[in-house]
Amino acid sequence: MEEEEVGSSENGKVSTAQQEQEEEHNVVKFLDSMDSYLTLLDSLSSTLRQGWLELASARHSMGASRINSTLFDLKHHAASTSLQVTQNDVDSIMTQPHFTLCKWASPDNKKCCSEKVKFDEDELLKRKSTSPQLRHRGTSQYSEIQEKRLESNGSSLTVDNQVQKERSKSLSMFGALVSPKLRVAQFSFETALEALVEIANMRSSMLSTYDQVQKELESRTG
Repeated sequence: MEEEEVGSSENGKVSTAQQEQEEEHNVVKFLDSMDSYLTLLDSLSSTLRQGWLELASARHSMGASRINSTLFDLKHHAASTSLQVTQNDVDSIMTQPHFTLCKWASPDNKKCCSEKVKFDEDELLKRKSTSPQLRHRGTSQYSEIQEKRLESNGSSLTVDNQVQKERSKSLSMFGALVSPKLRVAQFSFETALEALVEIANMRSSMLSTYDQVQKELESRTG
């Protein structure tokens, strides 16, 4: 009887230790998600500010008549950028939405030209979730994705050429020759759009982890 009681006590201690370790893991993951969320918000603000400055500079050099809302093509046409939403299972009860930006899809080729971006984002988020380390503020997840793009092989050149073609086509309404500042502004706003999707994914992860922490606290106090 005494041996059974000792064994039961030891199993209870191991189970409690594992539960505490899991709770600590989720708390650290939540704090890391919050830090990433705030960092991405700072990065988004900076990117938008840079984009508006470049756009103002392009309008100054090209003239207000060259960059004007009256030149917009308001005819019905297929969207070159779309947002896909999928539900990822967190556990048997909870699901977590994941947002994927599909941009620069050519009307002639419906295949999304940002599949490489989606792969990089998914891989980065997976790496972040399996190793939730607190990061220093000021570092951007987008810069990590950009580094991974630079390491891509030659097969991505075709996608890059298609993206460049669609970018130039979208600016053709402002004339055949446009200011380099306008192209820089375009890329800044494109970067901001990607950052918004990252923010949405990070917020989704943060809320999901927060719910897990809340359930663990309720089960402990219940």
